[in-house]
Amino acid sequence: MRPLPPVSVFSRLARRVRPVAAGLALAGCGHALPPLPGFAPAAWRADAYGCQGHRLAQLPTLLKAREKLYLTRADDINALLGQPDEEELREGTEKVYIYYLVPGPQCGAGHHRSAAPCLRLHFGPLGTVTEILVDPAAKVSR
Repeated sequence: MRPLPPVSVFSRLARRVRPVAAGLALAGCGHALPPLPGFAPAAWRADAYGCQGHRLAQLPTLLKAREKLYLTRADDINALLGQPDEEELREGTEKVYIYYLVPGPQCGAGHHRSAAPCLRLHFGPLGTVTEILVDPAAKVSR
């Protein structure tokens, strides 16, 4: 049996560090969400599927802070707005969170998909917000 060639300490260390470095690089993508003045996250989260109609009143405040939402991680959006009413999975690791703004068919039993006005947050492959869309049917006073 032939002995294995000697492996340098550096190459052994590099094999161990590489996965950790990759994980740290991915963890560094995006940013934590700063507080949004005037926005009441608890009230938004309590209005599941927009069935109580409270989300639409808070939408202008949320949209004023739109720039702060870009590049925010999905976990931080979940902490702020709660779990989305619906989630669409796109190509690769992209996804869209949908939050209904007003009562509609989604408020019935089974929470069927609805054409009611909604807020859509698009997440890119790195898991951060890349696009924020509001249904034009939502009457938002700015």
